[in-house]
Amino acid sequence: MKALLYRGARRVELATVEQPAITDPADAIVQISTTNICGSDLHMYEGRTDVADRTILGHENMGVVTEVGSGVMHRRVGDRVSVPFNIACGTCRNCEAGWTSYCLRTNPTEGMDGAAYGYASMGPYAGGQAEYLRVPYADFNLLALPPGTGHEADFAMLSDVFPTGYHATELAQVGPGDRVAVFGAGPVGLMAAHSAYLRGASRVYVVDKEPDRLRLAAEIDAVPIDLSQGDPVEQIMDATGGAGADKGVEAVGYQAHDATGQEHPALALDNLVRVVRSAGAIGVVGVYLPQEPGGVDEAARQGRIGWDYGTFFAKGLRMGSGQAPVKRYNRQLRDMIVAGRSRPGWIVSHELPLAAGPDAYERFDRREDGWTKVLLHPAA
Repeated sequence: MKALLYRGARRVELATVEQPAITDPADAIVQISTTNICGSDLHMYEGRTDVADRTILGHENMGVVTEVGSGVMHRRVGDRVSVPFNIACGTCRNCEAGWTSYCLRTNPTEGMDGAAYGYASMGPYAGGQAEYLRVPYADFNLLALPPGTGHEADFAMLSDVFPTGYHATELAQVGPGDRVAVFGAGPVGLMAAHSAYLRGASRVYVVDKEPDRLRLAAEIDAVPIDLSQGDPVEQIMDATGGAGADKGVEAVGYQAHDATGQEHPALALDNLVRVVRSAGAIGVVGVYLPQEPGGVDEAARQGRIGWDYGTFFAKGLRMGSGQAPVKRYNRQLRDMIVAGRSRPGWIVSHELPLAAGPDAYERFDRREDGWTKVLLHPAA
């Protein structure tokens, strides 16, 4: 089959590889109809992780079941499914508590709980930027979708970015009437802004410097805050009469940049501490790593980010962080799509064949105008 392989910093290759097969009775094989390029894939693409050469990339996947193991009871050949990026066993202590993003059984990497497809340090699992994908614990992990091809772009968001954006608002405890500041207008930040409105927020401010992303934020009635035009905290404070935000979302991660392009790992965290009012809450879903070989200094390379914890403490702020347990949210979000209450596919800018993947990675990484969310269709 054809697949996209990581071949070193800023090099993705379309290659022919062996098609996956059932290796455990609980497995299923999914023929991929849509697989997305995620912003977090760019950490690997840029050579800033320890991802192995020839890893098949891709953790945002959906498709149709073509084969099931003898132990699979509830999924059938022909089922259209969304594949959560979390690979979870369903029966360990964390999975039973709903924290499938921190499954205790699926990742043999020392010191890492939780597994994912095609991602550095997240276990030995091939990704789905390919024609086929092996899904372990298929009964537990696969989410059934309505048959056919309807809502393909919307459902493609269910594997990661929509649940992750929603998880950010859950961590931040966003409720009716809240003013919410979202730092980062990539796909996850946009999904967080959308989710904040789904949860009853009165106003959402979205901070970024890329015009195409800010235009998308405005399409859902969020207030775009262009950090290249001045201090984003001051802009939000002015817009709120000095009150600031009630809740905040960090959807940037350790590669946060200022308006000049200079990297400051703590920038988004520090700005949220400044802009969220006392006794407010912050949800952090931007990626931070225990080790980061491309860090701006030795502390950053060791995963140590110096941020304004003193003010955070003095203001009595609360913070939640970490990868989203997709299964906690994906059924409800699927049903909102089916009911017409949500159309997350509005962020999609490009739908391309798998062969266009290497060029799409390069353009997405360069933040070319208009390249906001890329879907790849291996069967195209």
